[in-house]
Amino acid sequence: MEHQAIEDQLHGSSTWMKRFERYLPELVYGSIDGIVTTFAVVAGSAGAELSISVVLILGLANLIADGLSMSIGSYLSKKSEQDNYKKHLKIEAWEIENLPDAERKEIEDIFREKGFDGKELEMVVNRITSNKKVWLDTMMKDELGLTLESKSPFKAGLSTLVSFVIAGAIPLIVYILSYSGNTSLDPFILSSVVTALAFVLIGYIKTYVTQAGLIRSIAETLLLGAAAAAAAYFLGDYLRGIIT
Repeated sequence: MEHQAIEDQLHGSSTWMKRFERYLPELVYGSIDGIVTTFAVVAGSAGAELSISVVLILGLANLIADGLSMSIGSYLSKKSEQDNYKKHLKIEAWEIENLPDAERKEIEDIFREKGFDGKELEMVVNRITSNKKVWLDTMMKDELGLTLESKSPFKAGLSTLVSFVIAGAIPLIVYILSYSGNTSLDPFILSSVVTALAFVLIGYIKTYVTQAGLIRSIAETLLLGAAAAAAAYFLGDYLRGIIT
């Protein structure tokens, strides 16, 4: 138990995160993309002085379209990795079955480069080539540098979609309240404050993926979001001056 606790601390694991950490990268980066993309639309619309109804139309359309695009990309990426692994696995299995001497020589070369020689090298090679599964796994990892992508492509895509939509909806919540007449405050300013708080939370969660320092992770997330929003705002303001 003590050893496990030390490992969890070193790897940045926590009890509540363990349930989700396998798909945590998709959840974090889906959230970042979602909130940055949607807030950029909000900022650009504010710069162009568009009405609340237009902001909602653009924001919601962007939220669904980009969320689906991101999730499909995540799904296809994981699926392609698995298909590529299976393709090379079949090739290596055929070579071991039909060209065993050549494949054994490759095992020798691999472990000779790792520092094995003489009887020690011969023993290692004999041990590996005596078990075809171990032999095949060794060829895949050490010769081709491939490991099987164990994540479900569907779950990876779904995690990306859900996180993108939930986080991306945050900048729009204030505009929805303003449109329904539930707040009299400036929707862009209030949306900026709410979005900034969301960026802080996402930056905190991101530390479990990148293992970066907490302050650095939050600062990076805030600065990148602010830069994207500022660019969109001033572009919207510039275009409004040209078009109107």
